[in-house]
Amino acid sequence: MIGGATGSRRRAGVLVPLFSCWSTRGWGIGEFGDLPSLADWMRGAGLCTLQLLPLNEMALGQQSPYSALSAMALDPIFITVPAVAEFAAMGGEDSLDAALGGMVAHVRARPVVDYWAVRTLKDRALRQCFGRFLDTEWVRDTPRALELRTFLRDQGWWLDDYALFRAARHAANGQDWRTWPDLIRRRAPDSLARLRRESGLEILYRQYLQWIAHTQWGEARRRAQGVRVFGDFPFVGAGDSADTWAMQQLFSFDGTVGAPPDAFSKEGQNWKLPVYQWDALRAQQYGWFQHRARRMADLFDGFRVDHVVGLFRTWVFPLDGRLPYFTPADEPTQLAQGQAVLQVIQQAGAEVIAEDLGTVPDFVRTALSALAMPGYKVLRWERRWLEAGRPFIPPASFPPLSLATSGTHDTETLVEWWGALEPSDRAEVLKACPPRREHAAAPDIGQPFVPQVRDRILESLYASGSNLLVIPLQDVFGWTDRINVPAIVDDKNWTWKLPWPVDDFANHPDARERQQTLMQWAQHYRRA
Repeated sequence: MIGGATGSRRRAGVLVPLFSCWSTRGWGIGEFGDLPSLADWMRGAGLCTLQLLPLNEMALGQQSPYSALSAMALDPIFITVPAVAEFAAMGGEDSLDAALGGMVAHVRARPVVDYWAVRTLKDRALRQCFGRFLDTEWVRDTPRALELRTFLRDQGWWLDDYALFRAARHAANGQDWRTWPDLIRRRAPDSLARLRRESGLEILYRQYLQWIAHTQWGEARRRAQGVRVFGDFPFVGAGDSADTWAMQQLFSFDGTVGAPPDAFSKEGQNWKLPVYQWDALRAQQYGWFQHRARRMADLFDGFRVDHVVGLFRTWVFPLDGRLPYFTPADEPTQLAQGQAVLQVIQQAGAEVIAEDLGTVPDFVRTALSALAMPGYKVLRWERRWLEAGRPFIPPASFPPLSLATSGTHDTETLVEWWGALEPSDRAEVLKACPPRREHAAAPDIGQPFVPQVRDRILESLYASGSNLLVIPLQDVFGWTDRINVPAIVDDKNWTWKLPWPVDDFANHPDARERQQTLMQWAQHYRRA
């Protein structure tokens, strides 16, 4: 599909996590119901692509969307509770007791996302909704109950194992499945049958949450018409997940996955994630990736494949102290494997973008080109590294089959990056991003980041040769807030909230000015 009319058309979009896009009516976090408000502003700015981070369910206490309990399940933390029919029938927010009402006020007032409080609050409220659903819909077999039964039938191919895992994890007080009693851990049939009997309501509760999330997400996408919503396809899920428990034969726990040493990390990066059993995956014709891609294509118009080089060769840190190594070990096998996996992913029918950053061998990018799959062109890293002065490559020379951007969810913002550059590097940036207007005054490279510099860089990216342009929302405005600082686990990462609620964007002069400027650029550079 990427080589077709959609993929070859020049477009512009933004990258922003859903959790950041809070609204005045929300409960402390960006929610499914907030997507249309963001889409309204985007349409007025000529932006037709929205890149989100993963929306998969995380465990209580987790903040990183790349540490999910499931590669398939949407996170109930994004449910807009006031829009749930049962909640409205109970009286809405006016029906909340003092404790829950106080929690709503607390999470709304927080300047950042308080994951523990939001998740705890929503679970308590949604369990009340589920109780009402059982009493008024399920036992009476109403049309609304039939809608859930239809969802269970249609989504059972992934939902059954997920809900069983969540029920077992609930019974184990949230403990990692690798510490569960032996028979449940090994999925002994008799023990699983007993679990289904004894935890039937908890299983149904987890299925109910996914039904609500699925319904709200579908409605949000419908109301965001005109904006293509892209998801994120993580390389591998967490070791403690429904997927690894249900398909233990496809994973190895004798090592962990990461990235090899490069210019930014002398020791490499150890992500503490499980290792794929590539031989087992190959034997089943990469069916696991087929299932994941099918689910992503159901949820999104397209998606970004995270760490695409890992599909060709995975960097493994053995737990027994041996030196890290690549698997597969030889290039022909790596090439054949990566091509096969990506072809399976493409067959789902969604538009696919490859995150090909880091240490990536030439044969990987050759394979991506053959598959008509665009990779990334991040301005700060697009340099002629072996030439004197290491000049930046002008965005105008980026190939059409690529995604141009100023940064990613892991990088420092454009403001911070510029501030850390030497004057000579700043001069090289401006040389690669010439003024797009006659008689434009040259910025003073000795001064801090100013709107003139911001817009000169952004407009050059709009003028780039890349068909697809996706800019982090912070860089659109010139904000300093980061989404994530890699290799750090703290209370700040993944908690950033927009400075204004998305349902009030139109009332902020900066948002209106940016909207008008981006629309002008989109029209001038044929991205509208």
